[in-house]
Amino acid sequence: MAERVTDFFGSDVFNDAVMKERLPEATYKALKKTMENGEELDPQIADVVAAAIKDWAIEKGATHYTHWFQPMTGITAEKHDAFITPADEGKVLLEFSGKELIKGEPDASSFPSGGLRATCEARGYTTWDCTSPAFVKEDAAGVTLCIPTAFCSYTGEALDKKTPLLRSMEAIDREATRILKLFGHDEVTNVSCSVGPEQEYFLIDRDKYLQREDLIFTGRTLFGAKPPKGSEMDDHYFGALKERVAAYMKELNYELWKLGVLAKTQHNEAAPAQHELAPIYSTANISVDHNQLVMEVMKKVAKRHNLECLLHEKPFKHLHGSGKHNNWSIVTNTGKNLLSPGKHPNENLEFLLFITAVIKAVDEHATLLRYSASNPGNDHRLGGHEAPPAIISIFLGEQLEDIVRQIIETGEAKDCKQKVYMNIGVHTLPEIRKDATDRNRTSPFAFTGNKFEFRMLGSSMSVAGPNTILNTIIADTLSQFSDELERVPAAEFETALKKLLQRELTAHERIIFNGDGYSEEWTKEAERRGLPNEASIVGATKALLYDKTIEVFTKHKVFSRVELEARAEMNYENYAKTINIEAKTMLDMVRRMYIPAVISYATEVANSINSVRAAVPTANFSVQEKLLTRISELLAETENAKERLREARQACLVIKDAKKKAEAYRENVVPAMEALRVPVDALEKIVDKKFWPVPTYGDLVFEV
Repeated sequence: MAERVTDFFGSDVFNDAVMKERLPEATYKALKKTMENGEELDPQIADVVAAAIKDWAIEKGATHYTHWFQPMTGITAEKHDAFITPADEGKVLLEFSGKELIKGEPDASSFPSGGLRATCEARGYTTWDCTSPAFVKEDAAGVTLCIPTAFCSYTGEALDKKTPLLRSMEAIDREATRILKLFGHDEVTNVSCSVGPEQEYFLIDRDKYLQREDLIFTGRTLFGAKPPKGSEMDDHYFGALKERVAAYMKELNYELWKLGVLAKTQHNEAAPAQHELAPIYSTANISVDHNQLVMEVMKKVAKRHNLECLLHEKPFKHLHGSGKHNNWSIVTNTGKNLLSPGKHPNENLEFLLFITAVIKAVDEHATLLRYSASNPGNDHRLGGHEAPPAIISIFLGEQLEDIVRQIIETGEAKDCKQKVYMNIGVHTLPEIRKDATDRNRTSPFAFTGNKFEFRMLGSSMSVAGPNTILNTIIADTLSQFSDELERVPAAEFETALKKLLQRELTAHERIIFNGDGYSEEWTKEAERRGLPNEASIVGATKALLYDKTIEVFTKHKVFSRVELEARAEMNYENYAKTINIEAKTMLDMVRRMYIPAVISYATEVANSINSVRAAVPTANFSVQEKLLTRISELLAETENAKERLREARQACLVIKDAKKKAEAYRENVVPAMEALRVPVDALEKIVDKKFWPVPTYGDLVFEV
């Protein structure tokens, strides 16, 4: 990285500057209209764009292209095709047509579909998302041109994460623009959602990783005793980077910057071996694409440094888990952030209307939002004193909460708390402008100045799903507000608006909570308020099939009923498969690794006792005998727990219904897994380290 960042940033992206340089002016303008205003793409320009992209990619060394898409696996998929076309005399030409740019035909039968496609029904389509720029990436296969695409079935249903996201972006654009017309903003022609996902992750030594079958097969440690030290000293958070980690981050930034990813912030997180990367905001679909690239590049670069990047939400039981904070706001094409309160938020009725829309949407669809942040890994994290609780609530801060209170009580807010300056007490230090409100890290959905931070997401998740749901439920609320306010005469608009704000804030005040989300008191208070508390992904998935969910998503054409039913089915299937893999891995490790290792150690202890007794018959053997007795007891507990887990898993395998199977795994297999872990972790603390078959937590998180 001897060159300046500004010289190579975005060098692997067919971005706006490259388009402007390489496309004819008329083609460039037509493509920009589609990208910025959502106008329909003119197929006539596809061949021109394809030729320009091909020439640019070949100059970069590309030999293949791929339609890069995001199936329901949560990761990306790609099928590579060479640019070659047969020519005379046994030679080839390098060609890439507009048709190849616009449309691909990957096999759709092997991707999750929730019953939308049978195994024998293989055809699916990928289609070019021109709003997200093409890019090249280099690996052992060479240089490949990647074209971001949506993915749908032969019958037209969305089989991916991107298609619903793009639909939801159109919904919030339409409904927010409609609201703004009521405020006289005819200059606004487009509203986009802006997203910035912060990414947490762990880095461990790869050689040690490869000695842990649980990490290899499941992404988390299924066994492991608590180390003597964790994060209780708070000395890792924001601490100086270790040389090996710093070298990794340096290369990671370089690779991401070349791909146009706005990687901005890097630091140590709370747990040992845990770190975070945060980007600058981008439009939602680009931000989703970039976050997928971030996760992919993180893992690829880690291997170059003989490290392993862990993205599981809870790779280590006794340490903090990893989340992904989703910072969400909405911005007009004129550059105005609609969630920016301004100097006098109590007088900013436009801002208050959008805030009220968010509050109403989150309250009415709390379980759906809980579902959107769910995966099997996040079940281990949410609700602990390290992540937001499973109860959805909104933190507004002192200033906004005071304004809301005034509106509820009197119909309008006469004043608001203003920002002040802090005098730290050291003359050489400048005064600091204090924000009007504090931050609340225990809140799952927090207003942080000019955006909402959805803090519940798991680190391995695609952010497409949560943003699709956020966009749609808020678009629907804005639509309801427009329906009501459009019928009001202009002279009565402000009065009607204030009544609407008072009514809706009163109705949904229960979702606002500024206190400690970790406290037991809040759990009781939330129950009193009637707020849902879904502890598991299995329970939260039902929200996909609520009547109100189906009504909202079909109304705005984001999901059809069939697509929602398919996603619920996929969720149950994924949960059952994940827990099944974890259970099988536990059984294998206990049978082939832990029990033989403990028997070997117990044998050595027994032989030691016999050897000493033969030499000194009168010696005191109480320590050795107690140790051997305790090992034998724990070994028996381990064997019994192993059999209970095996039986629980076998019972689940015969269940056909996806929902019932997921529930059975949650209710029977997960507790059996926890029960098996207890004696094995206890054995780790007393068995001689040289006999223990895998690296311990101390080996994994403190030796990078």
